[in-house]
Amino acid sequence: MSKVSECPYAMSAEVQNQCKVTKGCDHGPAPIPEEGKWIQAKEISDISAYTHGVGWCAPQQGACKLSLNVKNGIIEEALIETIGCSGMTHSAAMAAEILPGKTILEALNTDLVCDAINTAMRELFLQIVYGRSQSAFSEGGLVIGAGMEDLGKGERSMVGTMYGTKDKGVRYLEMTEGYCTRMALDENNEVIGYEFVSLGKMTDFIKKGMEPNEAYKKAMGHYGRFAPEDGAVKYIDPRKE
Repeated sequence: MSKVSECPYAMSAEVQNQCKVTKGCDHGPAPIPEEGKWIQAKEISDISAYTHGVGWCAPQQGACKLSLNVKNGIIEEALIETIGCSGMTHSAAMAAEILPGKTILEALNTDLVCDAINTAMRELFLQIVYGRSQSAFSEGGLVIGAGMEDLGKGERSMVGTMYGTKDKGVRYLEMTEGYCTRMALDENNEVIGYEFVSLGKMTDFIKKGMEPNEAYKKAMGHYGRFAPEDGAVKYIDPRKE
């Protein structure tokens, strides 16, 4: 029996001296759901998905939410949202320029400057290649621009910032609706509502020529039981009082 191997790679003497056992069944990889289809992904170009990944830096000082729209293995759209670290915003600016046009494998092995963004890329990659994407069962996937749609009309990230202490209680600083200007308290000093100003709307009004004070008032709103007739007996500035 010939022991000449067809393998192009170096082998140990023990393996070279083994007889060949023919491989039986080979069904390939398990199909994963991609944009409404079941795909046996064998190449990077087999991957299409829109989804998100969340990452954090080594001391967990900051976090990143990364959203990618991948078509046939190529990143067509990238949205990077960061929180907790001022330097990370600058890294995100670089990543938003670097990522589109790369394959997801290139992106996984590209230094995106910030640990949190790199970690988000890793977590997102795992979702995509295992068929756990947001668009897994969306026929045709999501259009390029889905990331901007996620941000809403104001094209601003949805951010929540709350602070509390044992002695002084809670302070609402930022809600999805916007910057919190006042909190409404009832007769027991419990929070029953809040007032906010949508910074995105206010900025848009000013860009269109509206006077800043008028824009500020027009962009304001409230949530919960905020009016006196609804039980509000006291209003506080969460940043000052």
